[in-house]
Amino acid sequence: MSAKIKTRKKISKYQWKLLLLTAPFIVYFAMFHYVPLFGWVISFFDYRVGRGLTPDKFVGLKYFKNIFTDRDILGSLKNTLVFSALNYILYPLPMIIAILFGEMTNKWFRKTAQIVTTIPHFIGWVIVYSLAYAIFSSEGLFNETMIALGLEKRTNLLTNLDAVYVFQTIVAQWKGIGWSAIIYIAAMAGIDQELYEAAAIDGAGRVAKTMHITIPMLMPTLITLMIIGIGRFINTGYEHYLAFKNPIVAERLEVLDLYIYRMGLQLGDYSYATAVGILKSIISIIMVFSVNALAKKVRGNSVL
Repeated sequence: MSAKIKTRKKISKYQWKLLLLTAPFIVYFAMFHYVPLFGWVISFFDYRVGRGLTPDKFVGLKYFKNIFTDRDILGSLKNTLVFSALNYILYPLPMIIAILFGEMTNKWFRKTAQIVTTIPHFIGWVIVYSLAYAIFSSEGLFNETMIALGLEKRTNLLTNLDAVYVFQTIVAQWKGIGWSAIIYIAAMAGIDQELYEAAAIDGAGRVAKTMHITIPMLMPTLITLMIIGIGRFINTGYEHYLAFKNPIVAERLEVLDLYIYRMGLQLGDYSYATAVGILKSIISIIMVFSVNALAKKVRGNSVL
């Protein structure tokens, strides 16, 4: 047997091992992201729990038409767009955090900072709310500290209608920024170190290296993630806003995903909630392909 054939067999076995490693993730996505798509059919029926999808219950596009006459959905759409826009503006923040980590010379301090900023990603939103309540409620640590210093009167950020958008955006960034920075840290590890050595020979300092090497090398990663992020522009999730929701700020915390949750699981209008979810998914797909086409036209290459 020739050496080439042996090499091909080794490569083939290696590739199969890699494929087996991805199998659990493929199964996960198939079960929780693709199989549920068959449930979209209930949006075309007057569905009620315990009753089958019989021909006499078929209503066609009735629930899709109801979307355009529902006034309540406009407020949810506005909240979704505001929260998404604020988070989208802060998209470069994880990259900045990753660069700051890279500039830390003390390895112990760098690892500690990375761990501390990453841990919140693994904390549930109920726990995050409990922490926020302990710190920012009327009797929380923040107010007690301000009163002790004589700098501020008591204010509850959890029930402050004017601060909802900014406060919740800060909470979301705190929870996810460390985790989001990991991909930039990985990208930085792939930068050719000879570029930094050549820059050092030319007399470039740490700031110059960051501005002219690190940031330009990370920009393709940032742009790719921003294009992918467009697909989630109106998919904010509902767990965050459900945990922080209270009667005072409810009108500004009800995003589209929370609206779908309320209409479907709380009010039992599964057909209408499914129709809203389908329309939201279609809009997300259109946005991704549109931005991808724009990126291809401007940059000459694209993600898809």
